Amino acid sequence: MSFLKSLFSKLSGGDTGGAEEAPKAAKEIEHEGFTIRATPYKEAGQFQLCGVIAKTIGGEVKEHRFVRAERFPSLDDAVEMTLSKGRQIVDQNGERVFN
Repeated sequence: MSFLKSLFSKLSGGDTGGAEEAPKAAKEIEHEGFTIRATPYKEAGQFQLCGVIAKTIGGEVKEHRFVRAERFPSLDDAVEMTLSKGRQIVDQNGERVFN
């Protein structure tokens, strides 16, 4: 019975046991006029690399969320690698990241 409850809860957007909750910012930095927020989340017992790149352009805040396949055993490692990947994305793409 709990399997069906869990399945229907996930399909309806209900409680998913925390695996798919919106990640909270673990750390935020500024880089080249962009804000990069590390938002790793727990997946399969590890922390999934996930972050948000944001910038105010023409009075409007634009955001780009990125998730990568890498997972890390510690939150600190996931945060540092997320910020590193965010800096790399900004350096390579600049404002094109929002297109």
